[in-house]
Amino acid sequence: QVQLVESGGGLVQAGGSLRLSCAVSGSFASISDMGWYRQAPGNQRELVATITRGRITNYADAVKGRFTISRDNAKSTAYLQMNSLKPDDTAIYYCNAEIDDWLTRNNYWGQGTQVTVAS
Repeated sequence: QVQLVESGGGLVQAGGSLRLSCAVSGSFASISDMGWYRQAPGNQRELVATITRGRITNYADAVKGRFTISRDNAKSTAYLQMNSLKPDDTAIYYCNAEIDDWLTRNNYWGQGTQVTVAS
């Protein structure tokens, strides 16, 4: 059973920083693309950043220059370093991963971690 477990969320003042982690556990062959998404109350879930296995990254315009996505393939973990946080960044942040199990590629989501930025 593959699981994605996020950690690192919390309450921070505007201008502060947080680092989110997403650890993949279970039995699988390899992890392809990983990404972070967020959903604020009343809004749809939106892309924050993605990273390929070869570490090619993509960011939403709203976070470019402030957030950095990275991954450690040996640890099956992705990270999201969030700097210069704004109240508009307040949301539940979800980790997503495309994972191969020798026969198929499946898409998985974590349970989410709350990020709250106080003004």
